[in-house]
Amino acid sequence: MGALHRLGEGSFAFLEGVFPYSQGVVALEGYAIERACFARPVPVAEGFRRIAAHLEGWGRPKAALCACELRSPKPFSFAGFAEFNRGYVAVLEQWGLYRDGRNAVARSNVAPEVDPPADPSFHAFSYTVPAARAGRDFVVAGSGEWPEGGRFPEDIVARGDVTEAGLRKKAEWVLGKMEERMRGLGGFGFGDASAVQVYTVRHFPVELVAQRAGAALVWHYCRPPIQGLEFEMDLRRVSLERRLA
Repeated sequence: MGALHRLGEGSFAFLEGVFPYSQGVVALEGYAIERACFARPVPVAEGFRRIAAHLEGWGRPKAALCACELRSPKPFSFAGFAEFNRGYVAVLEQWGLYRDGRNAVARSNVAPEVDPPADPSFHAFSYTVPAARAGRDFVVAGSGEWPEGGRFPEDIVARGDVTEAGLRKKAEWVLGKMEERMRGLGGFGFGDASAVQVYTVRHFPVELVAQRAGAALVWHYCRPPIQGLEFEMDLRRVSLERRLA
C-alpha cells in the first residue's frame, strides 16, 4: 500500500499510486468532496478548460481537483495507454497536482461498449470545497485485475479466463484492492461508500460484489482501459453530486 500524502493547497490527502493517478483521495478536516458529471463526454482538452472554469466559479483553486472519471473510444494497447497518460499528466503537472514524481489525482478510465465517445473524454470530476462538518469524503481510484506496476500482461489475474470461475477470481482480487485502498485512506469500508461502480461487459459474479457493496452498486457496461483486462471498479463517498450541461 502506498503512503498517504497531504496536499494542503488542494485540501485533500492522497494515497500514493503510479504515474497516471493516485490510489485514492480523502478530504482534509473542514472540507468535503463534490462530484460534477457532464451530460455528455467532453474531450480531454476541453474538459480541463471547463473544469478550470467550474473551479474558478466556485472560488476553488485548480489544486482542488482530486479525482477524474474518463471515457475512451476503446481499450488502449499498453503502449497507447502510456502515451495518453503522458499528455494527461502534463496538465496535472501544470496545475501543481503532479510533483516530485507523485500524482495526487485519483482516476478511472473506461471504454463504453455502447455509444463510446469519438475521443478520450471527461465523464465526471471531483473536487474539494469548504464544509462546516469534518471532512471524511473520499474517492477510490479505479482498478482492474492487474497489479499496477507489475508485468503486463503476464500478471493479469486469471489472464484470458472469462469463465465464471475466472471472473470470480478477477472480481475477488479487485474487491480486495478496493478494500486495501479504503483502509489506506482512513480505515473506510464498503459501508461508507455512497456509490460503488463496476465496469465490465462480462457476466460478473453480481452476488459477490453486492454482498459488500449493497445498494450502492452501479454496473456500467464498459471495458477497462487496457486491452486484456475484463473487470474494473471504483467507489466514492461524496457530499454532493452535480450534473453539468
